[in-house]
Amino acid sequence: MKGDRKMAEELEVITLVDENGEEQDFEVLDILEVEGSTYAVLLPLGQDEESGDILILKFSQDEEGNEILVDLEDEEWEKVADIWEELRFKENNH
Repeated sequence: MKGDRKMAEELEVITLVDENGEEQDFEVLDILEVEGSTYAVLLPLGQDEESGDILILKFSQDEEGNEILVDLEDEEWEKVADIWEELRFKENNH
């Protein structure tokens, strides 16, 4: 397996603030470990996983050592998204 998976056992919701200062709630679908980095797979609260806009962010730290989520470059996003889809496919076929 390319990535380790940590399943959220109950609905976990986080609130993110966008560049305009707007707050939006997201359901945490999954937390993945890929090549030494940790990623959050998020879905806007109230959207369906099949038709919603999945957001993948990387855990990092700011200058003060606080845990933050950061955007990914396209290539990194594709890699993590592919691994997550592969894990979901395996899970749904067991």
